[in-house]
Amino acid sequence: MPKPEAARMPVIFLAHGAPVLTDDTKWVGELNGWATTLPRPNAILMVSAHWTDEPLRIGATRTVPLVYDFYNFPERFYQVKYPAPGAPDLAERVRELLAARGLPFADDPARGLDHGAYVPLLCMYPRADVPVLQVSMPGLDPATLLAFGQAMAPLRREGVLIIGSGFLTHNLRLGPMASTPSWALEFDAWAADALARRDIDALLDFRARAPGVKMALPTYEHFAPVIVAAGAIAGEEARVSFPITGFWFGTFTRRSVQFG
Repeated sequence: MPKPEAARMPVIFLAHGAPVLTDDTKWVGELNGWATTLPRPNAILMVSAHWTDEPLRIGATRTVPLVYDFYNFPERFYQVKYPAPGAPDLAERVRELLAARGLPFADDPARGLDHGAYVPLLCMYPRADVPVLQVSMPGLDPATLLAFGQAMAPLRREGVLIIGSGFLTHNLRLGPMASTPSWALEFDAWAADALARRDIDALLDFRARAPGVKMALPTYEHFAPVIVAAGAIAGEEARVSFPITGFWFGTFTRRSVQFG
């Protein structure tokens, strides 16, 4: 059954960084400061660029080990813990909402939070005292991602913070750059404009419309979570803001988005 109506939560998309984000005091402070401006969530539904599975998978509903899905980092990054409570009630509600839309899903009860989930949460909610449920993206088809986000929209009225975690630009092939290239600036500006106007059609067709897309996104999984987030506010006159902007290592836009 639907949960009682609570204060309507915003939906957010954040640039999640690598594990070394936690060494960046400015970025950590920005994420933590952002969290303090948000209503306190009853639970968090996390959709990370680092988990794509078809059909959609619902992760652990209890506290399980994290997924250290990165390589050749200093050992201390593999010792990080984030023992957030599980969210079994939220998982059941997600199943209801998916079933109501005819969207297939499966459970993956041993799957813990990956770095796209726990790294930003460690910055935003360092006490790990908010229940968290991570679910996979159901593939990378934009229309399917939008439908998934739309299916999750009722959670906003139930005190659930929906988070899409990725990067609007993500090109690991180039390595760090001293200055931001024009294609990254152009793509970031295009995305900001489309998001500010809540232009869902443009976001769905980003591969054809966005300037510099082949350099900005050699693969699309890091952009995909923003489509989910936009889907969760589709049809509403939600205010759009950008709490964090700028670039990281030259090519990665840190632009993060708040809907509502």
